[in-house]
Amino acid sequence: MTFAATILTLYPEMFPGPLGISLAGKALERGDWSCETVQIRDFATDKHRTVDDTPAGGGAGMVLKADVLGPAIKSVGTGRPILAMTPRGKPITQARIREIAAGPGVAFLCGRFEGFDERIFDHYPEIEQVSLADIVLSGGETAALAILDACIRLLPGVMGAPDSGVEESYENGLIEYPQYTRPQEWEGRTIPEVLRSGDHAKIAAWRKARSEEDTRLRRPDLWERYCGVRDQSASGARQKK
Repeated sequence: MTFAATILTLYPEMFPGPLGISLAGKALERGDWSCETVQIRDFATDKHRTVDDTPAGGGAGMVLKADVLGPAIKSVGTGRPILAMTPRGKPITQARIREIAAGPGVAFLCGRFEGFDERIFDHYPEIEQVSLADIVLSGGETAALAILDACIRLLPGVMGAPDSGVEESYENGLIEYPQYTRPQEWEGRTIPEVLRSGDHAKIAAWRKARSEEDTRLRRPDLWERYCGVRDQSASGARQKK
C-alpha cells in the first residue's frame, strides 16, 4: 500500500524538494509513497485570487481566509490525518509520527503570514494543529517536509536495517546514546573501551546509562516524563505481584 501525502500550500514547487533524493527519493520512485500538492490559491473566487486579508480587530500582517481554506481542505477528502502546520500547535512527537507512518497517509495544511482564520478549526475539528518545535518559520512547508521525512523513513523497506528506526532518540523516551566508528583513535581521543570489549551485555548497559545521563542533562523535560513513566511501570509491576 502506498503512503499518500498531500500538501495544501501556496508554494507547491517546494515539494518533494529534498524528499526527492536519497532514501526518500528512492522510495518515491519505487512507489512506497506518493506526493501530491494542492495549490490553495486555486480555491480563491475573486479575479485577483486573493487568499489572505487583514486581521479582524487590527494588527500587523495578513491572515489566510476561511472561505478559501475551507474548500481546499474539503478537496483532500477523509481517511487520513490532516495536520495544520502552525506555531500555535502541539509539538509533534515520535510516537505520533509512528502512528501516522502506520496509516494510509497524511495531509498537510501549510500556513503563511499570520496564520489561519480560526474558524476552519471550528468547522473541521479533525484537523490537528501541529508545530515542529518552539520556533517560528516563514511558512509551514519547511515543517511539513521535516515531519513527512520522519514518516517516510519508517515505512517498510525504506531504511536498510529493520532495527534502524528502533534504537533512536525519543523511541523509548530518551535521547539516543553517543555513537562512534573507526578509526579507534582520533586527535588523541579513543572509542570507549566498553564498546571494544565485545561484551554485548556490558555494551547495552553502557548505552542505556549514557542515554539516561544525556537525557537528564540535555532534556530535563524528557527526563521528568521518562521517570514518571518508569515509576508507574514499576508500581504496576509491584501491584501485580
